[in-house]
Amino acid sequence: MGVHPGEGRLIAQPQAAPLAQSLQLLQQKIGIHFRDPELLLEAVTHSSFANESPHLSPRDNERLEYLGDAVLQLITAEYLYKHHPGATEGELTQTRSAMVNTNTLALLAEQLELGSYLYLGKGIAKGGGRNLKSLLANAFEAVLGAMFLDAGYDAAYHYYLNRYRSLPTPAKDENFKGRLQQVAQERFGATPFYDSEGARVGTKREYTSVVFAGAEPLGTGHGETKQEAEQDAARTALASLLGAGADKPAAKTLKPRTRRSPRKRAEPAALDSGEPAVAEIVSLGTEPEGVQEAREEPGAPPQPPPDEPASPAETRSRQFGEPLE
Repeated sequence: MGVHPGEGRLIAQPQAAPLAQSLQLLQQKIGIHFRDPELLLEAVTHSSFANESPHLSPRDNERLEYLGDAVLQLITAEYLYKHHPGATEGELTQTRSAMVNTNTLALLAEQLELGSYLYLGKGIAKGGGRNLKSLLANAFEAVLGAMFLDAGYDAAYHYYLNRYRSLPTPAKDENFKGRLQQVAQERFGATPFYDSEGARVGTKREYTSVVFAGAEPLGTGHGETKQEAEQDAARTALASLLGAGADKPAAKTLKPRTRRSPRKRAEPAALDSGEPAVAEIVSLGTEPEGVQEAREEPGAPPQPPPDEPASPAETRSRQFGEPLE
């Protein structure tokens, strides 16, 4: 009770092993030095490496990926709810999908050059795993989950949004499965389901998926992962049901709806948002074989209701210290 989420591991393992030099560089890029360095090591460890070299990194990043996905959903939902008060539930859902899809998260991982820091098994590393979008997206979620445990929600919230805002162009919403579900329910009164299986093609594994909404197949897709194959099958089905333009959905840019007010609202005082605390720097250690060293590199907030002028005491979020207009 009363213990920070990341502190349990610190209490249980006070003599945490130091990070390899490449992960020291990754910490500098992220901007947070982990109090529990094993969390970051776990976040960049693929299951293939953990199986091959359990003495170097016994835990893979799948549990942290699960946690990071949940944290990411909350971050984007809170951000959109506060910054787009005039948007409908459907608009919020569509924009959130664009913010958290595989392509977006892979772009964020590429900004960090995260692929070069991943601990991969020899086969996946030789097969180009460091550039695989789904693997990069999963690793980014795992790093976000580790950040949440070590530095808290506020640090993860601001880190993700700062990285997302730095993307050169808005991400596209490629949630074909979600769009197909809406179309299928409207046209057939049924929820689509997918029949997927994998097969080895040369040195790689390829998945084939067929989507149904009843007895008849709607579309077939292929991909390097089951998720990619299902998305491709949904895209094919949408193109068949709606026309060729269905495979090029663009994310909607939400703009808060303006409201007329009979009163003149008071302007809140501008306040600077606080930076997440930087934890203690860990010492250099040895780097497991096969891990590449990376090069070092280091919203409109919601308006107050029209009939309630903002007061200086209400210019920050009660929970996270985010400035409000």
